[in-house]
Amino acid sequence: MKILRVVGLVAVMMLLISLMATAQEKKIKRSDLPPAVEKTVATESKGATIRGFAQETENGQINYEAQLMVNGHSKDVAMDATGAIVEVEEQVAIDSLPVAVKDGLQLKAGKGKLLKVESIVKHDRLVAYEAQIIKDGKRSEVQVGPDGKPLDHEE
Repeated sequence: MKILRVVGLVAVMMLLISLMATAQEKKIKRSDLPPAVEKTVATESKGATIRGFAQETENGQINYEAQLMVNGHSKDVAMDATGAIVEVEEQVAIDSLPVAVKDGLQLKAGKGKLLKVESIVKHDRLVAYEAQIIKDGKRSEVQVGPDGKPLDHEE
């Protein structure tokens, strides 16, 4: 009985630690943005419709995200507190993807259907493509590298 309690307690502690380590995102108003972030948002949102803002804390690091619509597709721009862009996720048309990328995403999706694909750019470098898929009525995401090959880790 004692062993079961210890195992249960360890499992609960591991769950709590993993929840604290994951990113925590909350919606915020534009007026909540630091001045440096506001300046970057003003530049990045020219010609776009602003859908909203979020603040995310991951591993103790605070980032801000501007959720935009540009020419009918989504574009999310993540910035650090200094206004430096750290990541851009931008929707791309599935038909415009390189064949290797489309094939790689479909291979990872298996029998799932590709719904929406985004390019992921970090520090001005394309690092991955991410696709939302639906398979057996369940939604999930798959990622591949810029060459369409599987990634060592998710971006």
